[in-house]
Amino acid sequence: MTTLTLPADLAFPVIDGHNDLPWECRVARGSSVEGVDDTALTLHTDLPKLRAGGVVGQFWSVFVETTEPDPVRATLQQIDLVHRMVARYPEWLALARTASDVVRAVEQGRVASLLGAEGGHSIGDDLAVLRTFARLGVRYMTLTHNDDTPWADSATGSRPHGGLTDRGREVVAEMERLGVLVDLSHVSPDTMRDALDVATAPVVFSHSSTVGVADHPRNVPDDVLRRLPDVGGVVMVTFVPQFVSRRYADWLAADVARAEGEPGEAAPPVTAADVADHVEHARDLAGAAHVGLGGDYDGTPTLPDDLRDASRYPVLADELRSRGWGPADLRALAGGNVLRVLAATDERFAAN
Repeated sequence: MTTLTLPADLAFPVIDGHNDLPWECRVARGSSVEGVDDTALTLHTDLPKLRAGGVVGQFWSVFVETTEPDPVRATLQQIDLVHRMVARYPEWLALARTASDVVRAVEQGRVASLLGAEGGHSIGDDLAVLRTFARLGVRYMTLTHNDDTPWADSATGSRPHGGLTDRGREVVAEMERLGVLVDLSHVSPDTMRDALDVATAPVVFSHSSTVGVADHPRNVPDDVLRRLPDVGGVVMVTFVPQFVSRRYADWLAADVARAEGEPGEAAPPVTAADVADHVEHARDLAGAAHVGLGGDYDGTPTLPDDLRDASRYPVLADELRSRGWGPADLRALAGGNVLRVLAATDERFAAN
């Protein structure tokens, strides 16, 4: 495998694991991609914000709800939306399938645009659909979203299977054969462990934080973090406040539960320093080569104020520099580690 690197003049070249701008375009803009190059767009993400944030690569989520009556068709529509967005803004974006595509796009000054399917429900329990998605450029699939699938337990579902079923192992094996990364965000800890037990290629967590810093069902337990180096995987730390701060999660639960009109306490602050705590915890357990970033911009209504939109990644970089992080580890965290994972699976993916 040829070692690929991002241009050396970029101090914090972000390849982010998860962004829901395509979903926002679907639900709030009638699936239009017009105007996403406008800084007046009132979303976490627009193209100038990505550039200001040093984002050189973005996994665009082609998410659809688990309640979608025809999830395969709807996911195809979302894949089409990303392709249309890239075609509409060729001066800003370039479609990327492989690590080499990412490096080429960055050298051209464009954001390498990768696709990630969020939730195994998207394939309709059909491996032919999975293969079709791969041919259309989908580079990862999250095994579940917020609900269990017939073959895998979700972190927030009822967990009827105790992890992966035999069918789930079959799905994982086919993903690995295709070079589609197994994404373990959203799955239960037992599903994580079962997937690691059978993994023959790097896995990712596209947008998760750590149980060791904030105990939340969507976060990654310490024992799982310690196993990531065994498969060369990467946990991409997210910015979602209730995953980052247990205090915020408790406040949010109380705020949701209180009666309408009843006064509530102000939300506790969550900052880039809290996110950095998760980054460092993941580094301490998995190693600096196995941590990345997955902000979940436009996939959550609130964010830490100092990470409030996609232009703010440099704030996190500055926080980590203040803690003694050097240039090499910062570049690895920002994008180098996930680029390595792509490169490790490119040959399988390119064969589709």
